[in-house]
Amino acid sequence: MLNKVIRTSLLTFALAATAACGGGPAADTAPPLAGSSLGGSFILTGETGKPVDSKQFDGQYRLVYFGYTFCPDVCPIDVQKLMAGLAALEKSDAAKAARIQPIFITADPERDTPEALTQFTDAFHPRLLGLTGTRAQLEPVWKAYGVYAKAGEKRPDGGYLVDHTRNAILFGPKGEPIAIIAHEGTPEQVAADLARWLK
Repeated sequence: MLNKVIRTSLLTFALAATAACGGGPAADTAPPLAGSSLGGSFILTGETGKPVDSKQFDGQYRLVYFGYTFCPDVCPIDVQKLMAGLAALEKSDAAKAARIQPIFITADPERDTPEALTQFTDAFHPRLLGLTGTRAQLEPVWKAYGVYAKAGEKRPDGGYLVDHTRNAILFGPKGEPIAIIAHEGTPEQVAADLARWLK
């Protein structure tokens, strides 16, 4: 299992590095994740507590990130950079940005209630949608989206960290995987990375 996780991490790192290079693909360049089996349909719980069916995103691009709201550092930084990039794209090309639905799916269903997700997502972007569910609902989604998520040991105060995959993946209007979006750069670089794959 560990070797599989390591191989997956190396592959996604390589894909992310590839996506971050160059000014854009040639007309005949296939998206880095073309043909990948990542992704799939799901029904999870939204920020209002009502079910959210992935089918409602048909026709939209989806920028999907898995994390948790109690994360002390990595998740907030990653999400802040991604949403700053989306905001930059909204300024430069509002019509193109409007075609992207940003989605934050929890890796910590025990603590990430709809209320906790709402508070978290609202801090980064008004259109960022947080999704949660039971562990039984989420585990198949984690697997389908190539996500590793494992809670660490609880501290005396009851808190704990969650070790998880931290890729942001852009999916197409039919739910097809397109590319890992690198979120280490400036908002303008993230915006350019998003824009280059939208048709």
